Amino acid sequence: MSNYKMETKCIQSGYTPKNGEPRVLPIYQSTTFKYEDSDAMGRLFDLEDSGYFYTRLQNPTNDAVAAKICDMEGGVAAMLTSSGQAANFYAIMNIAEAGDHIVCSSAVYGGTYNLYAHTIRKMGISATFIDPDCSEEELDAAFQENTKAVVGETIANPALTVLDIEKFAKAAHAHGVPLIIDNTFATPINCRPFEWGADIVTHSTTKYMDGHASCVGGCIVDSGNFDWDAHAEKFPGLTTPDMTYHGLVYTERFGKGAFITKATAQMMRDLGSIQAPQNAFLLNIGLETLHLRMPRHCENALKAAEYLKNHEKVAWVSCPMLEGDKYYDLAQKYMPNGTCGVITFGVRGGREACVKMMDSLKMIAIVTHVADARSCVLHPASHTHRQMNEQELIEAGVQPDLIRFSVGIENIDDIISDLEQALEQV
Repeated sequence: MSNYKMETKCIQSGYTPKNGEPRVLPIYQSTTFKYEDSDAMGRLFDLEDSGYFYTRLQNPTNDAVAAKICDMEGGVAAMLTSSGQAANFYAIMNIAEAGDHIVCSSAVYGGTYNLYAHTIRKMGISATFIDPDCSEEELDAAFQENTKAVVGETIANPALTVLDIEKFAKAAHAHGVPLIIDNTFATPINCRPFEWGADIVTHSTTKYMDGHASCVGGCIVDSGNFDWDAHAEKFPGLTTPDMTYHGLVYTERFGKGAFITKATAQMMRDLGSIQAPQNAFLLNIGLETLHLRMPRHCENALKAAEYLKNHEKVAWVSCPMLEGDKYYDLAQKYMPNGTCGVITFGVRGGREACVKMMDSLKMIAIVTHVADARSCVLHPASHTHRQMNEQELIEAGVQPDLIRFSVGIENIDDIISDLEQALEQV
């Protein structure tokens, strides 16, 4: 971890060119890498040496970008994945197997909910979803003997619930399991979950980190703080011999790097959700301006929320940066410099009025994406969360009239002007 300030980390971390090397991170657009002798290649396959031999496992471009994100989050090791969904999947499957259980905040992205509620259940891993605003006693009651992790989002998509990270970390550690936090919306610019007790952080780099809707990607960062050996019986995949690598024990060989090494050498080897080097290159360009974009996103989002809150045709507004918001105090604790550029609101007249308003927008686009430079809207109940039933929607904090508004970095006057003319059509 460097001693740079965050702004400098965004630009300088991860890649330091030597004399005569490219100033800009190169794209290693190669599936494979050449070696002079067979033994050198064999040592790489046995994890006895570090190096590159096949891009499905590791690539120099990807590793440089992962190292940058790792430094930004304050972790010890990181890896890129093909998407945020892949990152969330790997983070669980790296430590859980058939017969295990996880505890998850119910206020998470719809795709993540479906992944944990249905897809991994088919693999034998069950999940208990808990209201993020639950009491410590209710949270404690959600754990089982076979629980292997606790999962949540810094800022839930789209409910905008701010997770009480310390509360969830305390419960996780009391039961000898790690807390995994999806920090996509806040980014390390606004929140560093490791400083509040989280153990592993995931990202959909597709969002603010890329910032331009140009490439899909994900990342997993390990803090190095969770003691896997202290709970060895819970995590045999890390603490007992891996016979696919001649009996290697990850915690013995790699110490604080055990989690990411296993995720790379085992999960990525077998499942192959690698991020393309070209995408990693584009992601790195986005990261270089993340510290400039996030404050503008937050500034614009707060002004848009204030405008909507005072509009007679708007039924409600949710923005954790807005004084009086349910999560304002938690946001001030964990993200005093701002949360993100996403806000939600409902239009009087219900679902039909919301659709009419969205269809009347001119500059602000209706897209599936969220959290990039351009302002956009989505109706989650009809789109990203449409696989949920009514009860699941309520538990996830998704109201039928909820419009997710990702406020971009355009001029705020133009953003508000478009909102105004669209609301006039309702």
